[in-house]
Amino acid sequence: MGDARAILVTGGAGYIGSFVVRACVRSGMPAVVLDDASTGHLEAVRRAGSDVAAVRGHVGDQALVRALVTEHRITACVHLAGSSRVGESTGNPLKYFQNNVAEGVGLLEALLGAGVRQFVFSSSAAVYGPPAQVPIVEDAALRPISPYGDTKMVLERVLERLHEAHGLRYAALRYFNAAGADPESGLGEDHDPETHLIPLAVDAAMGQRPPLTVFGDDYPTPDGTCIRDYVDVRDVATAHVAALAALEGGPSLGAINLGTGRGHSVMEVLRAVTAGVGRPVPHSVGPRRAGDPPVLVASGERARTVLGWAPRYALADSVAAAAAWRRAWPRGYPAHTGAAES
Repeated sequence: MGDARAILVTGGAGYIGSFVVRACVRSGMPAVVLDDASTGHLEAVRRAGSDVAAVRGHVGDQALVRALVTEHRITACVHLAGSSRVGESTGNPLKYFQNNVAEGVGLLEALLGAGVRQFVFSSSAAVYGPPAQVPIVEDAALRPISPYGDTKMVLERVLERLHEAHGLRYAALRYFNAAGADPESGLGEDHDPETHLIPLAVDAAMGQRPPLTVFGDDYPTPDGTCIRDYVDVRDVATAHVAALAALEGGPSLGAINLGTGRGHSVMEVLRAVTAGVGRPVPHSVGPRRAGDPPVLVASGERARTVLGWAPRYALADSVAAAAAWRRAWPRGYPAHTGAAES
């Protein structure tokens, strides 16, 4: 690693994590990936940067984290590892509190003990729950309606207390709906199972999966379907680099939304995918899903003010990139593998 500062990226073999690794490398920040191999792809780490060290292990393994800090001269951590399926969290909350809270606390204890005081946390719009007003600002009430959202809120509170007690400088980046791919580098979205609308719609349009079900068309929105804020994963990645730069010698940042400030309905997304793929998205309309708010759109003002960050890509760009990636890799990554020891 030389004398350059290194960034520990937990969950760096995952979808957003691999893009964050690539953004760090492009910015001249050596990255070290710590991933437990449960859902990530080793091939994504390779594509993100040929010289990136990838280590298989749990983020709560304090001895391992301390050893990585010493070996690679870690000065900051981007924490993306964790469980992230909202529906699964409702049926198995213990898994989510173990993976997202207990493991996260262990990671933080090891980092603080090793002298690392800069931390960028992968949080979520799920901390808000159904919003009282839109667009959602960071000081809106936190009322998560799933165990997944609970775990993100709890770890944000832990970070706040560690800032007060130990001088931890942190940013909690609350993602809205990350989307897209980067065919140039070969990085894309490949979950098992896939739960995100854009890759599901792309696959349905390409005939690689059955028709989609649109959950409800009777919401109080212009076309009756839910509206969400889709932010390109390439933009999400650059926001992490901006947060790391702001924390280097700067104050703690607290919570920051990552969104575009503009919402798109489910039907708008399907029309964008139809245009991007060149084929219609086969779909039917089913009943509403419990807990789906009609509209979730971020205010991006704080990200612009604090990070100097604004998204570059529009929904059509994200869809085009996702479709191009799927055409190039119709079966996804070559193997569903996580990080390996290095």
